[in-house]
Amino acid sequence: MADSTFNLSDLEAIVADRLKNGDATSYTRKLADKGIAKAAQKLGEEAVESVIAAVSGDADALTYESADLLYHLVVVLALKGVPLDEVLAELKRRTAQSGLQEKASRPAD
Repeated sequence: MADSTFNLSDLEAIVADRLKNGDATSYTRKLADKGIAKAAQKLGEEAVESVIAAVSGDADALTYESADLLYHLVVVLALKGVPLDEVLAELKRRTAQSGLQEKASRPAD
């Protein structure tokens, strides 16, 4: 079982620190220096890799790729100034009703 003392808020704090301290050896800092477009591209790549791992049935690969996906999502959120708490609040709002009700309440495209 995974260590339950590490959570996405911990990851958010680590990412924020690495973005702030400017350490040239930090992958997070190097990714941020390439800009939001590159960080978002990496997020998309990790999403695709997670899908491939899920479809392949390889649970270990899905775990690995999901970690990459969550990390890159947290980096993109940080670069855009969106706190993780806002994302979690939106999830909480959505789960207060059934998924079908929530989807029906969205404005039409």
